[in-house]
Amino acid sequence: MARPLTILFLSSEVEPFAKTGGLADVAGALPPALKRLGAEVRVMMPRYGSVKERVHKLHEMIRLKEIPVPVGSRTRTASVKSAFLANGQEKVQVYFVENKTLFGRKGLYLHPESQEPYRDNDLRFAFFSRSVFEILKQMRWAPDIIHCNDWHTGLVPAYLRTLYAQDPFFKSTKTVLTIHNIAYQGDFPATSYAATGLPDEPALRKSLTAHGKVNYLKAGLVFAHALTAVSERYAEEIGSGPEFGYGLEDVVRSRARDLRGILNGADYLQWDPAHDPLIPHRYGVRSLDLKRENKKALLEKMGLAFSPSTAVIGIVSRLATQKGFDLIGDILDELMKMDLQLVVLGTGEKQYHTLFTRAAKKYPDKLAVALRFDNALAHLIEAGSDMFLMPSRYEPCGLNQLYSLRYGTVPVVRATGGLVDTVEDFDGTTGTGFTFKEYDSRELLAAVQRAVKTFADQAAWTKIMKAGMAQDFSWDASARKYLQTYRSVLKT
Repeated sequence: MARPLTILFLSSEVEPFAKTGGLADVAGALPPALKRLGAEVRVMMPRYGSVKERVHKLHEMIRLKEIPVPVGSRTRTASVKSAFLANGQEKVQVYFVENKTLFGRKGLYLHPESQEPYRDNDLRFAFFSRSVFEILKQMRWAPDIIHCNDWHTGLVPAYLRTLYAQDPFFKSTKTVLTIHNIAYQGDFPATSYAATGLPDEPALRKSLTAHGKVNYLKAGLVFAHALTAVSERYAEEIGSGPEFGYGLEDVVRSRARDLRGILNGADYLQWDPAHDPLIPHRYGVRSLDLKRENKKALLEKMGLAFSPSTAVIGIVSRLATQKGFDLIGDILDELMKMDLQLVVLGTGEKQYHTLFTRAAKKYPDKLAVALRFDNALAHLIEAGSDMFLMPSRYEPCGLNQLYSLRYGTVPVVRATGGLVDTVEDFDGTTGTGFTFKEYDSRELLAAVQRAVKTFADQAAWTKIMKAGMAQDFSWDASARKYLQTYRSVLKT
């Protein structure tokens, strides 16, 4: 019997310990799915100030204290605490890398008050990436695969193939880098090269530089043994040109043979209306009348009146232009003339805070907004809405459309990235949602109008709901594809 693959999963955020977006959801769900399939997997992340010892039940790692980590022009120290990530029957060990000077702050990447990136993010994540190797040596554990995620861990493949290339301890270790959102690259001034601690050689510096800046994501793209993107369509899009590649499309194209699109999964242990503890009425395909009760509860909570014939459209999102809120702003007055109500949850760019705050005052019977992070409300919006709106400019994978399908909440989405891979446009006979192609506010309006018109036909609408609820985007299928990728990498 072959021994199990050993995998270290690196992420800058992991649900439930620290989260700003979908990366944390993936990092909280994929490692347990890999373990269910027989892999030995552990997770490593920074310990931010928001990760509390008592709340998250951290415990000391006696052998992993005050480990010297050379980074930049000096040596700093890393200590490690540990906890367990529980997901169903599986428990995965999580290592938290401590350095209070660099990570003992409330914010993950941004100052919580100014919302500006920390000026030393280059040093912070160079330290985290370099500490991985020193900690593993101290643990005497050399995994088969180090699975890196986004720019925060982009230096890890570079370190493995340069500073640790001759280290026999890592002779069998390979790296895989997953691109969750190529628009976020970890680009810093050229002077930040010194923070990496890498030799100042022209070829190496070129591998870390894009458009005159040090670029941590490019380092990962160049040096990782294999690359994945979080949907098949997104893997194609990021090499197609600057619209999706954000200046790294040529690098992506140069690694096309090593790039694979693997769709993210939905964590149905957390997101399933049949056993969701955060909604007042649990339901399934055979009890859709209880979804209407959740709709009543949602509208009551948000201060809107209930009408069975009025469609409720939910939005749970980072309020950013990438997510299509400029399109929504263009047509908001026209939407408010339709027989619908809009419920919005999220935080983000100031202009969209202003947009929805003013609109809620202008249309108090039609629109309600909660400008905050609220997981319980997010679940209630999924359960209580009739439709879910995601008109993204680009969407690497998207998770909320997967949750919406399971909750019988019909997605209205732009056909891009993971959205087009997971939502089938309703053609009058079959389909799981409503899509539009061009990034254009009139096309968005037409898609919403089509959805609202179909909502009036309850037989057709119920058919769409049930088709969506029958879809299976569980993590097991995605985890199997990752295991295939790991094994193929180890053969090279």
